[in-house]
Amino acid sequence: MTLFSEINEQPGRIAATLASQKKRAEKIAAEIHKRDIRYVFLAARGTSDNAGRYANYLLGALNGLPLALATPSLFTYYKKPPVLKNALVIGISQSGKSPDIVSVLEEGRRQGCMTLSMTNEPASPLAQASDFVLELGAGAEKAVAATKTYTAELMCVAMLSAALANNARMWAELGQVSGWMKAALKQNDFIAQAAQRYRYMDQTVVLGRGFNYATAFEWALKLKELTYIIAEPYSSADFAHGPIAMVESGYPVFAVAARGRVFNSMLEMLKRLRSEIAAELVVISNDKRALSLAQIPLSIPVETPEWLSPLVNILPAQLFAYHLTRAKGYNTEQPRSIRKVTETK
Repeated sequence: MTLFSEINEQPGRIAATLASQKKRAEKIAAEIHKRDIRYVFLAARGTSDNAGRYANYLLGALNGLPLALATPSLFTYYKKPPVLKNALVIGISQSGKSPDIVSVLEEGRRQGCMTLSMTNEPASPLAQASDFVLELGAGAEKAVAATKTYTAELMCVAMLSAALANNARMWAELGQVSGWMKAALKQNDFIAQAAQRYRYMDQTVVLGRGFNYATAFEWALKLKELTYIIAEPYSSADFAHGPIAMVESGYPVFAVAARGRVFNSMLEMLKRLRSEIAAELVVISNDKRALSLAQIPLSIPVETPEWLSPLVNILPAQLFAYHLTRAKGYNTEQPRSIRKVTETK
Protein backbone atom coordinates (compact mmCIF):
# COMPACT_ATOMS: atom_id res chain seq x y z
CA MET A 1 0.00 0.00 0.00
CA THR A 2 1.37 3.42 -0.96
CA LEU A 3 0.53 7.04 -0.26
CA PHE A 4 -0.99 7.27 -3.73
CA SER A 5 -3.24 4.25 -3.18
CA GLU A 6 -4.31 5.60 0.21
CA ILE A 7 -5.28 8.93 -1.36
CA ASN A 8 -7.41 7.05 -3.87
CA GLU A 9 -9.05 4.89 -1.19
CA GLN A 10 -10.77 7.88 0.35
CA PRO A 11 -14.12 7.89 -1.49
CA GLY A 12 -14.79 4.29 -0.47
CA ARG A 13 -13.55 4.74 3.07
CA ILE A 14 -15.70 7.83 3.58
CA ALA A 15 -18.81 6.04 2.34
CA ALA A 16 -18.11 3.15 4.73
CA THR A 17 -17.59 5.50 7.70
CA LEU A 18 -20.88 7.21 6.98
CA ALA A 19 -22.72 3.89 6.79
CA SER A 20 -21.17 2.40 9.94
CA GLN A 21 -21.17 5.45 12.22
CA LYS A 22 -24.41 7.29 11.44
CA LYS A 23 -26.49 5.67 14.18
CA ARG A 24 -23.68 6.13 16.67
CA ALA A 25 -23.41 9.83 15.78
CA GLU A 26 -27.15 10.20 16.33
CA LYS A 27 -26.87 8.49 19.72
CA ILE A 28 -24.05 10.81 20.74
CA ALA A 29 -26.02 13.86 19.60
CA ALA A 30 -29.03 12.74 21.62
CA GLU A 31 -26.86 12.50 24.73
CA ILE A 32 -25.39 15.96 24.08
CA HIS A 33 -28.91 17.39 23.86
CA LYS A 34 -29.76 15.82 27.23
CA ARG A 35 -26.89 17.58 28.94
CA ASP A 36 -26.17 21.22 29.64
CA ILE A 37 -23.34 21.37 27.09
CA ARG A 38 -22.21 24.99 26.61
CA TYR A 39 -19.11 24.52 24.48
CA VAL A 40 -16.66 22.01 23.00
CA PHE A 41 -13.12 21.56 24.28
CA LEU A 42 -11.07 19.72 21.64
CA ALA A 43 -7.61 18.15 21.85
CA ALA A 44 -5.58 17.03 18.82
CA ARG A 45 -2.14 17.24 17.24
CA GLY A 46 -0.80 17.57 13.69
CA THR A 47 -3.24 16.56 10.97
CA SER A 48 -5.91 15.86 13.59
CA ASP A 49 -5.49 19.42 14.85
CA ASN A 50 -6.52 20.60 11.38
CA ALA A 51 -9.66 18.48 11.67
CA GLY A 52 -10.21 20.39 14.91
CA ARG A 53 -10.00 23.67 13.00
CA TYR A 54 -12.78 22.40 10.75
CA ALA A 55 -14.84 21.49 13.81
CA ASN A 56 -14.27 25.00 15.17
CA TYR A 57 -16.05 26.53 12.17
CA LEU A 58 -18.61 23.80 11.56
CA LEU A 59 -19.95 23.32 15.09
CA GLY A 60 -19.98 27.07 15.56
CA ALA A 61 -21.68 27.98 12.30
CA LEU A 62 -24.23 25.16 12.10
CA ASN A 63 -24.75 24.11 15.72
CA GLY A 64 -24.13 27.24 17.77
CA LEU A 65 -21.41 25.56 19.84
CA PRO A 66 -18.29 27.58 20.65
CA LEU A 67 -15.13 25.49 20.41
CA ALA A 68 -11.84 25.90 22.25
CA LEU A 69 -8.71 24.08 21.11
CA ALA A 70 -6.94 22.55 24.09
CA THR A 71 -3.39 23.35 25.15
CA PRO A 72 -2.30 19.87 26.31
CA SER A 73 0.85 21.09 28.08
CA LEU A 74 -1.41 22.60 30.74
CA PHE A 75 -2.51 19.04 31.52
CA THR A 76 0.90 17.33 31.32
CA TYR A 77 3.85 19.58 32.11
CA TYR A 78 2.14 22.43 33.99
CA LYS A 79 -0.41 20.24 35.80
CA LYS A 80 -2.85 23.17 35.70
CA PRO A 81 -5.87 22.03 33.65
CA PRO A 82 -8.61 24.62 33.15
CA VAL A 83 -12.08 24.22 34.61
CA LEU A 84 -14.14 22.35 32.02
CA LYS A 85 -17.61 22.72 33.46
CA ASN A 86 -20.41 22.15 30.89
CA ALA A 87 -17.92 21.16 28.18
CA LEU A 88 -18.08 18.35 25.67
CA VAL A 89 -14.45 17.18 25.63
CA ILE A 90 -13.36 15.71 22.29
CA GLY A 91 -10.09 14.01 21.42
CA ILE A 92 -9.13 13.39 17.79
CA SER A 93 -6.25 11.05 17.01
CA GLN A 94 -5.50 8.46 14.33
CA SER A 95 -3.67 6.15 16.72
CA GLY A 96 -5.28 7.21 20.00
CA LYS A 97 -1.89 6.78 21.66
CA SER A 98 -0.62 10.33 22.27
CA PRO A 99 -0.36 10.71 26.05
CA ASP A 100 -1.04 14.45 25.97
CA ILE A 101 -4.32 14.02 24.09
CA VAL A 102 -5.36 11.15 26.35
CA SER A 103 -4.60 13.31 29.40
CA VAL A 104 -7.12 15.92 28.28
CA LEU A 105 -9.89 13.32 27.97
CA GLU A 106 -8.99 11.77 31.32
CA GLU A 107 -9.18 15.17 33.01
CA GLY A 108 -12.47 15.91 31.29
CA ARG A 109 -13.90 12.66 32.64
CA ARG A 110 -12.48 13.43 36.13
CA GLN A 111 -14.33 16.75 36.07
CA GLY A 112 -17.59 15.02 35.13
CA CYS A 113 -17.67 16.14 31.49
CA MET A 114 -19.01 14.12 28.59
CA THR A 115 -16.03 12.77 26.60
CA LEU A 116 -15.88 11.72 22.96
CA SER A 117 -13.02 10.37 20.88
CA MET A 118 -12.66 10.15 17.11
CA THR A 119 -9.98 7.57 16.40
CA ASN A 120 -8.97 4.82 14.00
CA GLU A 121 -8.18 2.53 16.95
CA PRO A 122 -11.29 1.71 19.03
CA ALA A 123 -9.20 -0.20 21.60
CA SER A 124 -6.68 2.63 22.08
CA PRO A 125 -5.98 4.52 25.34
CA LEU A 126 -7.88 7.51 23.94
CA ALA A 127 -10.98 5.42 23.27
CA GLN A 128 -10.75 3.90 26.75
CA ALA A 129 -10.74 7.40 28.25
CA SER A 130 -13.95 8.29 26.38
CA ASP A 131 -17.64 7.86 27.10
CA PHE A 132 -18.32 7.63 23.37
CA VAL A 133 -16.24 6.73 20.33
CA LEU A 134 -16.71 7.55 16.66
CA GLU A 135 -14.55 5.12 14.71
CA LEU A 136 -12.78 6.56 11.67
CA GLY A 137 -12.80 3.24 9.82
CA ALA A 138 -9.91 4.35 7.62
CA GLY A 139 -8.20 0.97 7.70
CA ALA A 140 -4.44 0.56 7.92
CA GLU A 141 -2.64 3.74 6.91
CA LYS A 142 0.94 2.74 6.12
CA ALA A 143 2.24 5.95 4.58
CA VAL A 144 3.63 8.34 7.19
CA ALA A 145 1.78 11.35 5.77
CA ALA A 146 -1.86 11.08 6.85
CA THR A 147 -4.48 11.31 4.12
CA LYS A 148 -7.46 9.00 4.53
CA THR A 149 -7.51 9.33 8.32
CA TYR A 150 -7.80 13.11 7.90
CA THR A 151 -10.86 12.93 5.67
CA ALA A 152 -12.36 10.28 7.95
CA GLU A 153 -11.92 12.70 10.85
CA LEU A 154 -13.64 15.45 8.85
CA MET A 155 -16.47 13.05 8.05
CA CYS A 156 -16.95 12.20 11.73
CA VAL A 157 -17.05 15.90 12.62
CA ALA A 158 -19.56 16.54 9.83
CA MET A 159 -21.73 13.60 10.94
CA LEU A 160 -21.79 14.90 14.50
CA SER A 161 -22.89 18.29 13.19
CA ALA A 162 -25.65 16.77 11.05
CA ALA A 163 -26.85 14.63 13.97
CA LEU A 164 -26.91 17.62 16.34
CA ALA A 165 -28.89 19.62 13.78
CA ASN A 166 -31.20 16.65 13.04
CA ASN A 167 -31.14 17.89 9.45
CA ALA A 168 -32.19 15.55 6.63
CA ARG A 169 -30.66 17.78 3.94
CA MET A 170 -27.26 17.61 5.66
CA TRP A 171 -27.41 13.82 5.80
CA ALA A 172 -28.36 13.68 2.11
CA GLU A 173 -25.39 15.88 1.21
CA LEU A 174 -23.08 13.72 3.30
CA GLY A 175 -24.16 10.81 1.14
CA GLN A 176 -22.85 12.59 -1.95
CA VAL A 177 -19.35 13.32 -0.63
CA SER A 178 -17.90 10.06 -1.93
CA GLY A 179 -19.02 10.87 -5.49
CA TRP A 180 -17.62 14.40 -5.32
CA MET A 181 -14.32 12.96 -4.12
CA LYS A 182 -14.17 10.54 -7.04
CA ALA A 183 -14.69 13.43 -9.45
CA ALA A 184 -11.89 15.45 -7.84
CA LEU A 185 -9.47 12.52 -8.13
CA LYS A 186 -9.94 12.39 -11.91
CA GLN A 187 -7.51 15.32 -12.19
CA ASN A 188 -4.57 13.13 -11.19
CA ASP A 189 -2.80 13.17 -14.58
CA PHE A 190 -3.18 16.95 -14.91
CA ILE A 191 -1.86 17.48 -11.38
CA ALA A 192 1.11 15.17 -12.00
CA GLN A 193 2.10 17.28 -15.00
CA ALA A 194 1.39 20.60 -13.29
CA ALA A 195 3.53 19.75 -10.27
CA GLN A 196 6.62 19.60 -12.48
CA ARG A 197 6.37 23.37 -12.88
CA TYR A 198 7.15 23.79 -9.15
CA ARG A 199 9.92 21.24 -8.62
CA TYR A 200 12.42 23.98 -7.72
CA MET A 201 10.02 25.86 -5.46
CA ASP A 202 11.34 26.24 -1.90
CA GLN A 203 8.62 28.37 -0.29
CA THR A 204 4.98 29.29 -0.65
CA VAL A 205 1.94 30.50 1.25
CA VAL A 206 -1.38 28.66 1.39
CA LEU A 207 -4.58 30.67 1.78
CA GLY A 208 -8.03 29.64 2.97
CA ARG A 209 -10.85 31.08 5.00
CA GLY A 210 -13.93 29.89 6.87
CA PHE A 211 -14.42 26.13 6.69
CA ASN A 212 -11.37 25.89 4.43
CA TYR A 213 -9.04 27.58 6.89
CA ALA A 214 -8.46 23.97 7.95
CA THR A 215 -7.70 22.99 4.34
CA ALA A 216 -5.03 25.67 4.06
CA PHE A 217 -3.32 24.32 7.17
CA GLU A 218 -3.55 20.70 6.04
CA TRP A 219 -2.28 21.44 2.51
CA ALA A 220 0.63 23.40 3.98
CA LEU A 221 1.38 20.54 6.38
CA LYS A 222 1.50 18.00 3.56
CA LEU A 223 3.86 20.24 1.58
CA LYS A 224 6.14 20.59 4.61
CA GLU A 225 6.07 16.88 5.48
CA LEU A 226 6.63 15.55 1.98
CA THR A 227 8.42 18.19 -0.10
CA TYR A 228 10.30 20.01 2.71
CA ILE A 229 9.40 23.43 1.40
CA ILE A 230 8.51 26.35 3.66
CA ALA A 231 4.72 26.46 3.31
CA GLU A 232 2.92 28.92 5.58
CA PRO A 233 -0.90 28.78 5.94
CA TYR A 234 -2.94 31.93 6.43
CA SER A 235 -6.49 33.13 6.54
CA SER A 236 -6.83 35.44 3.55
CA ALA A 237 -7.94 38.14 6.02
CA ASP A 238 -4.82 37.75 8.18
CA PHE A 239 -2.67 37.58 5.06
CA ALA A 240 -3.82 41.06 4.05
CA HIS A 241 -2.65 42.39 7.42
CA GLY A 242 1.06 42.24 6.67
CA PRO A 243 2.29 38.92 5.22
CA ILE A 244 1.18 39.87 1.71
CA ALA A 245 4.21 42.18 1.65
CA MET A 246 6.51 39.21 1.03
CA VAL A 247 4.78 38.30 -2.24
CA GLU A 248 6.40 39.57 -5.43
CA SER A 249 6.01 38.83 -9.11
CA GLY A 250 6.15 35.09 -9.77
CA TYR A 251 5.86 34.13 -6.08
CA PRO A 252 3.79 30.92 -5.76
CA VAL A 253 0.56 31.29 -3.79
CA PHE A 254 -1.70 28.29 -3.20
CA ALA A 255 -5.34 29.03 -2.37
CA VAL A 256 -8.60 27.26 -1.55
CA ALA A 257 -11.62 29.27 -2.68
CA ALA A 258 -14.84 27.28 -2.43
CA ARG A 259 -18.24 28.80 -3.12
CA GLY A 260 -19.92 30.09 0.00
CA ARG A 261 -20.03 32.93 2.51
CA VAL A 262 -16.32 33.76 2.33
CA PHE A 263 -15.89 33.25 -1.43
CA ASN A 264 -16.11 36.91 -2.42
CA SER A 265 -13.37 37.90 0.03
CA MET A 266 -11.15 35.10 -1.31
CA LEU A 267 -11.88 36.16 -4.89
CA GLU A 268 -10.86 39.75 -4.16
CA MET A 269 -7.59 38.54 -2.67
CA LEU A 270 -6.89 36.37 -5.72
CA LYS A 271 -7.62 39.27 -8.05
CA ARG A 272 -5.25 41.47 -6.09
CA LEU A 273 -2.50 38.87 -6.13
CA ARG A 274 -2.86 38.28 -9.86
CA SER A 275 -3.42 41.81 -11.19
CA GLU A 276 -1.44 43.97 -8.77
CA ILE A 277 1.46 41.67 -7.86
CA ALA A 278 1.54 39.08 -10.69
CA ALA A 279 1.81 36.20 -8.24
CA GLU A 280 1.82 32.60 -9.46
CA LEU A 281 -1.52 31.07 -8.40
CA VAL A 282 -2.52 27.45 -7.76
CA VAL A 283 -6.23 27.53 -6.91
CA ILE A 284 -8.68 24.84 -5.76
CA SER A 285 -12.26 25.97 -6.36
CA ASN A 286 -15.69 25.13 -7.69
CA ASP A 287 -16.18 28.60 -9.16
CA LYS A 288 -14.98 29.56 -12.65
CA ARG A 289 -14.13 33.11 -11.56
CA ALA A 290 -11.49 31.89 -9.11
CA LEU A 291 -10.20 29.16 -11.41
CA SER A 292 -9.77 31.62 -14.28
CA LEU A 293 -7.23 33.59 -12.24
CA ALA A 294 -4.95 30.60 -11.65
CA GLN A 295 -1.97 29.38 -13.62
CA ILE A 296 -2.89 25.97 -12.23
CA PRO A 297 -6.68 25.61 -11.71
CA LEU A 298 -7.81 22.56 -9.70
CA SER A 299 -11.56 22.09 -9.72
CA ILE A 300 -14.02 20.26 -7.50
CA PRO A 301 -17.68 19.58 -8.41
CA VAL A 302 -19.64 22.82 -8.58
CA GLU A 303 -22.48 21.47 -6.42
CA THR A 304 -20.23 20.77 -3.42
CA PRO A 305 -21.69 22.78 -0.50
CA GLU A 306 -19.34 25.01 1.46
CA TRP A 307 -19.72 23.09 4.72
CA LEU A 308 -18.51 19.86 3.09
CA SER A 309 -16.00 21.37 0.68
CA PRO A 310 -12.99 20.66 2.97
CA LEU A 311 -13.55 16.92 2.51
CA VAL A 312 -13.30 17.33 -1.26
CA ASN A 313 -10.82 20.20 -1.60
CA ILE A 314 -8.10 18.35 0.25
CA LEU A 315 -7.89 15.58 -2.35
CA PRO A 316 -6.39 17.71 -5.17
CA ALA A 317 -4.12 19.22 -2.51
CA GLN A 318 -2.93 15.77 -1.42
CA LEU A 319 -2.32 14.74 -5.02
CA PHE A 320 -0.38 17.94 -5.66
CA ALA A 321 1.86 17.32 -2.62
CA TYR A 322 2.37 13.70 -3.68
CA HIS A 323 3.37 14.52 -7.27
CA LEU A 324 5.54 17.46 -6.23
CA THR A 325 7.39 15.12 -3.86
CA ARG A 326 8.08 12.77 -6.76
CA ALA A 327 9.11 15.67 -9.00
CA LYS A 328 11.65 16.73 -6.37
CA GLY A 329 12.97 13.17 -6.12
CA TYR A 330 11.96 12.55 -2.50
CA ASN A 331 10.47 9.47 -0.83
CA THR A 332 6.66 9.75 -0.69
CA GLU A 333 6.33 6.86 1.79
CA GLN A 334 8.89 7.77 4.44
CA PRO A 335 9.54 11.50 4.87
CA ARG A 336 12.70 12.27 6.79
CA SER A 337 12.69 12.82 10.55
CA ILE A 338 9.03 11.94 11.27
CA ARG A 339 7.22 8.81 12.46
CA LYS A 340 3.73 7.51 11.81
CA VAL A 341 2.78 7.60 15.50
CA THR A 342 4.11 10.50 17.55
CA GLU A 343 3.54 10.04 21.27
CA THR A 344 4.01 13.56 22.62
CA LYS A 345 3.56 14.43 26.27
